[in-house]
Amino acid sequence: MDASSEQPIDRIAEIQQAWRRERPDLDPSPQGVIGRLHRVALELTERLISVYREFGLTEGEFDVLATLRRAGEPYEHAAGELADHTLVTTGGLTKRVDRLEARGLVERRAEASDARRRLVRLTPAGRELIDRAFTAHLANEHRLLDELGSADASAIEPILIRWLRVLEGH
Repeated sequence: MDASSEQPIDRIAEIQQAWRRERPDLDPSPQGVIGRLHRVALELTERLISVYREFGLTEGEFDVLATLRRAGEPYEHAAGELADHTLVTTGGLTKRVDRLEARGLVERRAEASDARRRLVRLTPAGRELIDRAFTAHLANEHRLLDELGSADASAIEPILIRWLRVLEGH
């Protein structure tokens, strides 16, 4: 009995079986890992953004606020640096910052030494919101990992670290 037949049949296994039947010349085994990781990522994303929604935030807005908060006093970044830290384009960042600024959660200002350079800073209301949202976010992440179990969570982390290094070319 091979390892895959010991596992309960899930949607990915059904897809693999169908491909083996329809295209026996191809090996669909990568779908066992990649297909399941993709589905895990989708499920995790939905469970993460549901917490952000509780605070009236999108995933991108949460990311901007969290990036500013973890920068430390005075909780600001130049717009270009903020785009680098959030892995979004400057155009996408501008839209996020516009929405957050309209809500009073961030403010823009010119840098004293270069008026062309714009800084984005958390307001006190933004700091209070991201502190509450991040506390709930971490509690949610703990809950999600607790469902997996500490041994499995500890085992999968180094594998994911190594795979990300390979994929990101480091």
